[in-house]
Amino acid sequence: MLTIAGIELLPAWPVFLGFVVAGLALNVVPGADMTFIIASAARGGRRDGIVAALGIGAGALVHICAAVLGLSAILASSQAAFDAIKYAGAAYLLWIAFSLVRQGQTNGDAAPPRPVRARLFRTAMLVNILNPKVALFFLAFLPQFVDPAAGLPAAQILCLGLWFDFAGTLVNVLVAILAAGAAGRLREVRWLGRAARWFAATVMGALAIQLALAARRQA
Repeated sequence: MLTIAGIELLPAWPVFLGFVVAGLALNVVPGADMTFIIASAARGGRRDGIVAALGIGAGALVHICAAVLGLSAILASSQAAFDAIKYAGAAYLLWIAFSLVRQGQTNGDAAPPRPVRARLFRTAMLVNILNPKVALFFLAFLPQFVDPAAGLPAAQILCLGLWFDFAGTLVNVLVAILAAGAAGRLREVRWLGRAARWFAATVMGALAIQLALAARRQA
């Protein structure tokens, strides 16, 4: 157990190791975040993919802080709050899908312009923040590994969340590098860029519909 100034920052090592294994398993499961990273890396290359991964990680930090402050409990108890964020997230994903299609119509068969990386970072961050299921996930997952006898449970929730986000960002960076490498080898195929753009737009649209239809479940 890691203790600083009398505050237990981590649970007992066997519990923490179980958390590490469970977190790694969850981080490698594809979802909206990983899909966005793959699409960004395929369109803009390795650097854009890494920027998207870092943006997703920054969005997760917001959810972690919300879990520590107890704000995620509002989403778990309020259907109206859950729906508001859910529909905002779905609308944002649809806007991303529309932007991909519009770029293709504007540029024809030419490769779409790469987004400014600061904007890409903000977009990735919002993709994560506007998914209420992520907030509920942290609220449900992190407390399971917190020592109930800890003097300051919020400190353990914060440290566990930071570790989970760090490991997840590393996984996403690796995914971005692999996706960029695969896309780079196929970039010379002219029609493939257009197909990839439409595929990414379709996936984003499907994720938006899935998010809009998501039900609020128990924490």
